[in-house]
Amino acid sequence: MTVRSYNTPAAGSLPPGRRILEPMTKSAVPKRRLSTSPFKDPVTPACDRFAVGDRVTHDTYGLGQVIGVEEDIAVLVDFGSQQERIPTPFSKMSHL
Repeated sequence: MTVRSYNTPAAGSLPPGRRILEPMTKSAVPKRRLSTSPFKDPVTPACDRFAVGDRVTHDTYGLGQVIGVEEDIAVLVDFGSQQERIPTPFSKMSHL
């Protein structure tokens, strides 16, 4: 936030020593990223691809079989006792 002090005679409407706070606006130009910067943008890992019939294991639900696939959104898995829709990213699920 930028603080400007208006102690000049041109700003006659404000008493001396009075401040006005003005919010700073964001620049329209994207920030330049240096290749050597330790603050690189995080890289998102490629999403696993599952097909109907794939055998999978899930950290919470255990072993299962893919019975439905929604394009890059979710997969429907039959875990024997229950069917679950697992949304992307599939961090807790892997191929067998």
